[in-house]
Amino acid sequence: MSRIGRKVISVPSGVKVRIEDGVFTAEGPKGRVSQTLAAGIGVEANDNELQVTRQDDERHSRALHGLMRALVANAVQGVSQGFTRNLDIVGVGFRAEVKGRELHMALGYSHPVVYPLPKGVDVAVEKNTRLTVSGADRQQVGQVAAEIRGLRPPDPYKGKGVRYSDEKLKLKVGKAGGK
Repeated sequence: MSRIGRKVISVPSGVKVRIEDGVFTAEGPKGRVSQTLAAGIGVEANDNELQVTRQDDERHSRALHGLMRALVANAVQGVSQGFTRNLDIVGVGFRAEVKGRELHMALGYSHPVVYPLPKGVDVAVEKNTRLTVSGADRQQVGQVAAEIRGLRPPDPYKGKGVRYSDEKLKLKVGKAGGK
């Protein structure tokens, strides 16, 4: 049996969970997250705990058991605490600001880059160069952060661009340094 799948998920106070027609829904102070359960995987709710179960021991069911448990746990954590991802903008004249539901950035191009923010995700800007992407859905927060990083990935020679705060860059040596 999956070691991850066997773990019990504790539900914090203030979080409501529902399981209907193969869809797990968690609702809390940070928002609402729904997760479709795979065939053969079920969720049992007891008091303030959730247990993810599988109907058989087939290889496919065993493979999905831990995955579904992790996705359900992420939904519960997301609606209670939320998820964040930090980005840094490095470069002379590079900056960002939020205007309504749009993120406006100057990234060294001849035009400003405008990124519309999807529903359920918020971006905060500190000191014009530090972005904090936050939301209840872990997948959506990570996807938005990856798309913002993709607008100007870090340059391998100077390190200019948008990068994750915890990302380590190994800069390449230029033409003169190779001799």
